[in-house]
Amino acid sequence: MSDPRPIAVVLLSGGLDSMVCAALARERGFAVTALTVDYGQRHRVELDAAKRIAADLADRHVILPLDLRAFGGSALTADVAVPKDGIGDGIPVTYVPARNTIFLSLALGLAEASGARDLFVGVNALDYSGYPDCRPDFVAAFERLANLATKAGVEGDPFTIHAPLQDMTKADIAREAARLGLDAGQSHSCYDPGADGGACGTCDACRLRAMGFEQAGLPDPTRYAAAP
Repeated sequence: MSDPRPIAVVLLSGGLDSMVCAALARERGFAVTALTVDYGQRHRVELDAAKRIAADLADRHVILPLDLRAFGGSALTADVAVPKDGIGDGIPVTYVPARNTIFLSLALGLAEASGARDLFVGVNALDYSGYPDCRPDFVAAFERLANLATKAGVEGDPFTIHAPLQDMTKADIAREAARLGLDAGQSHSCYDPGADGGACGTCDACRLRAMGFEQAGLPDPTRYAAAP
């Protein structure tokens, strides 16, 4: 018997935000096709986290190799030090050029091929480390692009880009993970983990994650090498 649920393609990085996003898609009644891009990121432990999360939340998990180290331009894809001196102003060196545009384009192709018309992405406009491709304007613009650039869109079967965490703080996201009954310890956020996979505790991602759990009044399951 075929699954009566509509399909949603969810970008699943292995981080807490994408984990919550996948769980919200399931809660809304979608069958989840999770897309994880193996883009040559220095933190390979992120891919292991994505596999663990997908095993619990996804009906299908696609891991797509796309080595963005060929482009470089980021501390996550080139031999550039990850900043550890606190969250600053401006766009940090951990920004990967056009990453969300690239990833959403891949998710759009998978969605059209799969018959899905809903895409979920865990971008966040409040505690987002300054990345330009996490803003509401970007999400709205990509949805317009999706419906101009595809056979489905121009034939009147439009796509919707869901960004359910868009207006949440990290504390809100931590609370949402708890509400959904998720094991946040399965997720991974650190930009510069140790050889054992433990979080460094001092990069922007670790600081934002720790701050979120603290402000939410929830225990942080993350194993940090240094206190954030």
